[in-house]
Amino acid sequence: MITLIHLLLALLGTPFRSKSGLEAENAALRRQIIVLRRKLRGRVRLSNGDGFFLVWLYRLFPSISRAMLIIRPDTLVRWHRAGFRRYWRWKSRGCVGRPRIDRDLRALIRRMSVENLLWRAPRIHGELLKRGFDLAQSAVARYIVKRRGPPSQIWRTFLRNHAPDIAADHLFVVPTISFRLLYDLVVIRIARRNLVWVNVTAHLSAERVARHLTEAFPWQARSRCHLWKRRS
Repeated sequence: MITLIHLLLALLGTPFRSKSGLEAENAALRRQIIVLRRKLRGRVRLSNGDGFFLVWLYRLFPSISRAMLIIRPDTLVRWHRAGFRRYWRWKSRGCVGRPRIDRDLRALIRRMSVENLLWRAPRIHGELLKRGFDLAQSAVARYIVKRRGPPSQIWRTFLRNHAPDIAADHLFVVPTISFRLLYDLVVIRIARRNLVWVNVTAHLSAERVARHLTEAFPWQARSRCHLWKRRS
């Protein structure tokens, strides 16, 4: 009886519906007939294509919910909302948060933290900003190398960072066969391990050492640091 009443109401309302709406309802009914024809073991099974077609049709013509027989109209509405969420999840993928830091920049952050043991995230972040890298300080703190020991610079790190500006000066004494003393001065460049200056004298003074260093390093080739080693 209830089905008959629904049918009569549908027939009475037919003249007031648009032609496109009627065609959409007919398409929904035909799709449901196709689903019923491939019914398996007495249970209706809708494929992904069926669900996509009905949801797409409902999005264009919401009035087809009246023509749903094998599924409830609220199920169709739920499918439509779930599809809407999936679409915007797909459309928004990879766009959340700050842009990712590439591999070369991560390697640069680690290298700066290793070669400058006294630098922390704020200092490294400031140096990167000066060079045009736009990233947050928290990102720098995430990629710096964590150390357990005290932040003291080891000798090898000091030499690697400042080798082009360092010269090693070695002053030592050599006794002769006649029991005289000769003072030898040897100067070496740390960066290239090349011999810069050698001098031997029997009369050592501070003025003589200063003059030898001035001759060993002209104004254009002077070193910023000198490592002295004196041995008797």
